[in-house]
Amino acid sequence: MLDIKMFRDHADVIRADHDKRGIAHDSIDEVIRLDEAWKKTRYDADQLRRQRNQAARGIAEAKKAGDSTEAERILAEVASLGDQIDELGIEADNLVNSRDTLRMKIPNILHQSVPVGENEDGNTLHSKHGEKGEYTFTPKTHNELVDQNNWVDLPRAAKIAGSRFYFLKGDLARMELALQQYAIDCLTAKGYTFVQPPVMMNRSAYEGVTDLSDFETVMYNVQPEGFYTIATSEHPLTAMFMDEVIEPSMLPLKMVGVSPCFRREVGAHGQSDKGIWRVHQFTKIEQIIISKPEDSWELHEELLTNCVELWDSLGLHYEVVNICTGDMGTVAAKKYDLEAWLPGVDAYKEVVSCSNCTDYQANRLRMRYRTAEGNEAVHTLNSTAVATSRALVAIVEQNQMEDGLVQIPEVLQPYMQGQKVLQSCKW
Repeated sequence: MLDIKMFRDHADVIRADHDKRGIAHDSIDEVIRLDEAWKKTRYDADQLRRQRNQAARGIAEAKKAGDSTEAERILAEVASLGDQIDELGIEADNLVNSRDTLRMKIPNILHQSVPVGENEDGNTLHSKHGEKGEYTFTPKTHNELVDQNNWVDLPRAAKIAGSRFYFLKGDLARMELALQQYAIDCLTAKGYTFVQPPVMMNRSAYEGVTDLSDFETVMYNVQPEGFYTIATSEHPLTAMFMDEVIEPSMLPLKMVGVSPCFRREVGAHGQSDKGIWRVHQFTKIEQIIISKPEDSWELHEELLTNCVELWDSLGLHYEVVNICTGDMGTVAAKKYDLEAWLPGVDAYKEVVSCSNCTDYQANRLRMRYRTAEGNEAVHTLNSTAVATSRALVAIVEQNQMEDGLVQIPEVLQPYMQGQKVLQSCKW
């Protein structure tokens, strides 16, 4: 969430950002009103405490002078002060809770380079990579290819877990593991620390990294324990230093996390989202950086460079887009998406999201670093490296051969004992 100082000192910046997003100012005005009411209530309570303290001294002086009548008069005069102070304390708590609940729903301040647009049609092209493959045959979709080669079993997974779950089999399952290890090796070679996070989080930690009122509909809630299964390793890794003051010598913290991810994926989706493209459980290799504010924009470009180098090495055709105001969520200040070309449907589909969240998550997580002027909020950044199910779809469709088999990207072949082509599973 935005620092309360932004509302007190720079409300015009927030209003200008809302104008860019096409959002009304009502929530900003209400946060300011609640904050002013909270400050007044605190002031009133402090004044009553001063009265009570003065009265206590007056009572003590009256008793010392042996004037019990005066002591009883002062005591009767201030008898209700304690109750009034308690009532004001409750009122102040209610006001600050209402203020901060609303503040958590107000989106981050967008970077000036974010293009203005109403929806994904307003996203702008940042760069193109690789070349579209040329086929002497009509390319098949990944659904057709995995069915032909028995690499995925959706019906049997649905029988035991429901729709949008799957069994991954044979060489495609082996390549999924190869992708994981390859991505980890690429990022650890760049100085990123490999971390495997817990796959469940409590509500307090989850509210620190995302707007649960918006995101909760796509998450699985584990009861009665009150945990949420993670939708991405970004969330536990970003929350790892919640309620801590980080030594500046540790920054920037660079992590590569690997975890299963769980999403309900509610709503209707198109034909190209079927198969293993949009599923309830998948594995993702994620990049996380926690940094000083002055370094975050350079590090955002570093995350994007890491993605580009990784996806270029896989020999795939894709484009990078700069996400516009109308397609931007609550948390990020700027976001790039990588969209891989899927020849089976002749469309570009998102495979990577790369975001700078500035101090928005850190404020929610109460995550600071030490400076000479006092503790300040860190900046948090995240980027997919590889969501393996979607990467598999891009590889299978772009590397398909006329017989329906698939060439393995050269960089993954050493992880598959030199094998060059994915072979069909027998059952």
